[in-house]
Amino acid sequence: METTKVGIREFRSGLAEYIASETPVAVTRHGQTVGFFIPTHGQAEADFAALLKAPVELDRLLAAKSVDIDAVAAEFKAARKAGAERKRPTRKSA
Repeated sequence: METTKVGIREFRSGLAEYIASETPVAVTRHGQTVGFFIPTHGQAEADFAALLKAPVELDRLLAAKSVDIDAVAAEFKAARKAGAERKRPTRKSA
């Protein structure tokens, strides 16, 4: 696969174009290659599919360990409330 060589400034100004491209980019500085940008496509669909599966898997794991979700939520709320109370400044009475 052919690689396009561009300077850092050109890369920054044309970033959207390079992201949409399927061609790897060699980024140069003063003529020396400092890095490569390899655009990936199709990753978003896989990430989205994984996000859709996550709650189902979480429910399965919680059920397997007999975790009481309501108890966990109550514990979390209590911990947040305790943390918020510690952060509140105390008022001095005159």
